[in-house]
Amino acid sequence: MSETQNLTLVQAVRDGLYTEMREDDEVLVLGQDVGKNGGVFRATEGLFDEFGGDRVVDTPLAESGIVGAAVGMAAMGLKPVPEIQFSGFMYPGFDQIVSHMARFRTRSRGRFNLPMTLRAPYGGGIRAPEHHSESKEAFYAHEAGLKVVIPSTPYDAKGLLAASIRDPDPVIFLEPKLIYRAFRDEVPEEPYTLPIGEASTRREGDDVAVFTYGAMTRPTLEAAEALAEEGIDCEVVDLRTVSPLDREAIVEAFEATGRAVVVHEAPKTGGLAAEITAIIQEESLLYQEAPVKRVAGFDVPYPLYALEDYYLPTAARIEEGIKEAVEF
Repeated sequence: MSETQNLTLVQAVRDGLYTEMREDDEVLVLGQDVGKNGGVFRATEGLFDEFGGDRVVDTPLAESGIVGAAVGMAAMGLKPVPEIQFSGFMYPGFDQIVSHMARFRTRSRGRFNLPMTLRAPYGGGIRAPEHHSESKEAFYAHEAGLKVVIPSTPYDAKGLLAASIRDPDPVIFLEPKLIYRAFRDEVPEEPYTLPIGEASTRREGDDVAVFTYGAMTRPTLEAAEALAEEGIDCEVVDLRTVSPLDREAIVEAFEATGRAVVVHEAPKTGGLAAEITAIIQEESLLYQEAPVKRVAGFDVPYPLYALEDYYLPTAARIEEGIKEAVEF
C-alpha cells in the first residue's frame, strides 16, 4: 500500500510538480518568482534547489512572454508548466492562449501538439484586490483546444495536475486559492493521475442534484448537510473539469432527481451554470420537475474587501437556492 502525506491543496500542487519533474526530465516550470522565492503562494518552493535554474526558470513580469515562451518550448517537445501569479493577470497573455496555445495542433494539422499546463491561482475570498480575485474560467472553457481543470481537494490537485502535465494537449489548471491552506487531505507519495473530464460525486442524494467545482464545493457540501437535517437529500457533484464537462455525470445525476442547482463564484451571466443548464435541457428535459437554479456571483466587477463576503456564494445562499428548486 502506498505511503501518504497529509497535505494542503497548495502543498499537493507542489508535490505534483516535484513528482512529475522527478519522473520526466522534459517537465520544467517557469514564471515570475517561481525560482528561489518559491512562488507567491510557495507552490514551487524548493524546486529550484532540487532541479536548478534550467528547469525552474524565473521570468520577467511579462505574461505574454511567459505563455509565448512555453508555447515554443512545448512545440519543440518539452513539457512546460508556466505559472501566472494570479488568474487576473492572464489577460496580457490572452492572445498567446487563444491564438496559439489553443490552436497550434489544429493549425499545424497535427504536426505539432502542445503538452503544456498553464497554472494560475484563481477565485476570491482572500481579501485581495479585484484582479487577484476573479473567476473567469468561462473564457477558457469557451475556447476549443483547451482543457480547463479546477481541483477542490489536495488529492485531486496532485492527480489532476499530473494528468494535465502528461496530457499531449494544453491544459489551463486553475487553483482555488481560497482553499490553498483551508484543510488537509491524505495524498499518496507515489505518482498517480486522475482522469481529466470526469466528475466526482461528493455526496449521494435523491431529491436534487447540485453541481459545483473548486472552492464552492465545500460550502455546497455544508449546505447539503444542513438541509439533510430538514429532510432534503442533496446529491453533490464536483465537476473537477469544466472543459470538457462530464455530460454523462450531469445527465445521470439530474435524471435521478429531476431537479438541479448549479453553484459557482463566477458571475451568473455567461457562466458555466448556463452551459450545464443547456445540457440538462437538451438531454433530459422530460425528467425536469423544476427550473434549474443558479447560485453564482453577481454581474458586477469583483468587489473590494468590504463587500467580498456578500459577493461569494455562501452556504446560506446555496441552501436558499436548493430550497427554491425543491419546493417549486
